[in-house]
Amino acid sequence: MSVAAHEVEVFERARARLEAIAYRLLGSATDAEDAVQDTFLRWQSADRARVETPEAWLTKVLTNVCLNRLTSARARRETYVGQWLPEPVFAGDPMLGPSETVEQRESVSIAMLTLMERLSAKERVVYVLREAFGYSHGEIAEVLDLTEPNCQQIYRRAKQHLAAGRRRVAVDAAAAREIVQEFLAAALSGKTDSLIRMLTDDAISVGDGGGVVFSVPQPITGALRVARFLRTLFTPTEAKWEMIGGRPDLFAAVANGVPALVMVVGDRVVGVFSLDVTADGIAAVHAQANPGKLDRATRRWAVSEHGEPLPGDW
Repeated sequence: MSVAAHEVEVFERARARLEAIAYRLLGSATDAEDAVQDTFLRWQSADRARVETPEAWLTKVLTNVCLNRLTSARARRETYVGQWLPEPVFAGDPMLGPSETVEQRESVSIAMLTLMERLSAKERVVYVLREAFGYSHGEIAEVLDLTEPNCQQIYRRAKQHLAAGRRRVAVDAAAAREIVQEFLAAALSGKTDSLIRMLTDDAISVGDGGGVVFSVPQPITGALRVARFLRTLFTPTEAKWEMIGGRPDLFAAVANGVPALVMVVGDRVVGVFSLDVTADGIAAVHAQANPGKLDRATRRWAVSEHGEPLPGDW
């Protein structure tokens, strides 16, 4: 069925919001793009004259697409090599969606997206639509074909599962650069003390190489162990540069609302270290090096202003 120009415009006006919902639900920019494209194909084949409220219709269709993808994604992650982490998204990318409230910013952090893996598919949908997009329980119930009381119960359960998460410190680009620069200087110093001072006692380091780039298969916990690991990781060697395709330039950025150390070789983003900064220090270092999860980051990096590389060689 052909789509009139104004009907395409209706969809395009909703695209950024749909991508933002899908990214929070799936934790993958690539999968989010695919889910939104699937939604467009269903919009294209629908009897659009009978759609009274396009926004609600598109949200419901997208949600069902994501529910199906969440089920298959969990099956794939059972055989995933090493630790699974969400795909990083740089500041300014419309896929991050609304960021006016603390809850909206929290919902897109790498730490929260990772925590949301604990939720069932429906819990995740209810939590995201309520917390990040302000949908009422009645509206969410219609999307999921549930009763409103059932929806409220699912939301309470999701909140309980996520209650252990900490509040992150909000940062702008200038603050992020200072934090990343201090972190990099400590990591390159060859000493653990300066790193330990930046970390919380229970800090954690998680790396995702997807079986393509080497990463430690289990999380590293505790400030001393994380500091020792980072000191070793940031000791420059030809073997490390060869693994990622060359000696990288190092930049500071904001990804998913937190300071990020970005490694770039040529025109490719080859690594993003997201620093989960709390009032007590850096609580987590999430290192994404899986090339399959850095495509959108590379595309956005190519068209963004990112300043000069940070001082210090790795």
